[in-house]
Amino acid sequence: MDIKSVLDERIICTELDAVDKEDALKKMIKMLLDAGYIDDAEGFYEDVLLRESQGITGIGNYIAIPHGKSSSVSKVGISIAKLNNEIQWETNDGKGVKVIFLFAVGDDSENSLEHLKLLAQVAGRIASDEAVEQLLNAHSVEDIKKVFA
Repeated sequence: MDIKSVLDERIICTELDAVDKEDALKKMIKMLLDAGYIDDAEGFYEDVLLRESQGITGIGNYIAIPHGKSSSVSKVGISIAKLNNEIQWETNDGKGVKVIFLFAVGDDSENSLEHLKLLAQVAGRIASDEAVEQLLNAHSVEDIKKVFA
């Protein structure tokens, strides 16, 4: 599975208003639910929070990569949100978060493998300061998709 194949404009937002981490996650989960990626928003939210409790998903440079392996997931996807304002998040560099990649992954072994492949592709791309800058300055879904083109 290639990252370009999971970039769905229905689950990408370039102007998300969120007051905190929980608010951002709930809004992104609603996008996933509405687009048919998950069938139980509350169950998926609980699975994401469980993963959050196990370790930091804020990787630094204003980016977080939360995820939840969940039986609520019906289709692998990545919801991406560029926030209107920086929010607090546990991060490796102590900064807040402005861009979130929320991975929706089923809890079986095949989905776990796809998750690792996608995570490696995202991490590899956003390791570049230039790519991070493009994400932080994105004004449209197309701007975000171009980072992974």
